[in-house]
Amino acid sequence: TTLGEEGQTTPEVTTEEVQRILGSKSEPVLDVRSAPEYSIAHIPWSINLYEKEVERVTQAYPDKATRMVLYCNGPFCGKSKRLSEQLVKLGYTNVRRYQLGLPVWRALGNTVQTDLEGFRYVFRGDKTAVYVDARNPSEFAKGSVPGAVNVQAGEAEKANEDGRLPYKDKGTRVIVFAGSAEDARKVAEEIARKAYWNSSY
Repeated sequence: TTLGEEGQTTPEVTTEEVQRILGSKSEPVLDVRSAPEYSIAHIPWSINLYEKEVERVTQAYPDKATRMVLYCNGPFCGKSKRLSEQLVKLGYTNVRRYQLGLPVWRALGNTVQTDLEGFRYVFRGDKTAVYVDARNPSEFAKGSVPGAVNVQAGEAEKANEDGRLPYKDKGTRVIVFAGSAEDARKVAEEIARKAYWNSSY
């Protein structure tokens, strides 16, 4: 599925196409939102190049035949559309947009990544966020982020029922961390599949 807007300068790609591109690393997927937005939540393995800094895109990808996908904050966000139009005017011939963007990516059960700066921002300001430490219980017992809960791989269902995750508010921000990004991603994906659409790792 795509948004299917008529008369667009650049074509759209589906969520499945973005997943394939990221899996094969066949072309860059550019998050064209601001650096703070990107640090709080972005599609894993995407590259942040802000839409208002088109020269950074042209410097990073001087070959105007480079295939690339742009995304932003979804159907009603104009960032990827504006940047794609600018690139076409500069002679780029293979620019496409994932216009469904981050909201639909998350709604379809895909997790997102939070960088350290984004984590700091959330930790300072979002008093409702849930922090999930996905390390083993002995590591968790030695110390963790204040207020964090311990949820291991395979425990999302149980944590959804026993109160470690906020069963009544699936929109609560949930940030998962672990000893490795891969371990955190696994648990974040499990949590996202329990309908916590605002989860990241």
